[in-house]
Amino acid sequence: MPKLPPGRPRGDQRWPTFLSNYAKAIIACDFLVAVTATFRMLYVFVVIEHSTRRLAHVNVTANPSASWTLQQLREVVGNGGGHRYLIHDRDRIFAKHLDDSIRALGIDVLRSPVASPKANAMCERVIGTVRRECLDWMIPVSESHLRTILKCWVTHYNRGRPHSALGPGVPDPPRESAVVPKAEFRHCVAAGAIVLVKSVLGGLHHEYSLAPAPSSA
Repeated sequence: MPKLPPGRPRGDQRWPTFLSNYAKAIIACDFLVAVTATFRMLYVFVVIEHSTRRLAHVNVTANPSASWTLQQLREVVGNGGGHRYLIHDRDRIFAKHLDDSIRALGIDVLRSPVASPKANAMCERVIGTVRRECLDWMIPVSESHLRTILKCWVTHYNRGRPHSALGPGVPDPPRESAVVPKAEFRHCVAAGAIVLVKSVLGGLHHEYSLAPAPSSA
């Protein structure tokens, strides 16, 4: 961001202010690298929504290109999600024709400054989360295996993993199909409820939920 002389007021928004004011309309994207058991290098493309922390799109390729990346972004911005801004870095894969095609869809493209990962901190953070909570513990055998692993983990990330910035909460909260008795105290389970446990990725993670206790009749 350009710096003004001391004492001169700014006529525009600072970067953190812009991100806060337009969070609901912002998506960000980036790549990370994964290595298979046979030392094959694969590229994972992620798109995250700023306001909900929801991973809107994840896909894998061995040969990333601007055309492939453009198709991935079209699948996100073309779903009527109300997105207005796309943040990405200055990697060569984000070619000029890619940005022009995205702008033609009504999305303003914001390129982060050179060597400034904090300008795309939301995406950088989720990439670290993917590594720490998934890829650091599992070695994919092939491209399709990696895609299957990430599909399972992304579902857990969006629907079962608590996010402190959301209250805590989850980006895609599940719909409650049954009425669960409420506990008198926050850290206690009500008498008429039980805790259900769901294993994710073979026990790497677990999801917990409440359900009505079965009747004894």
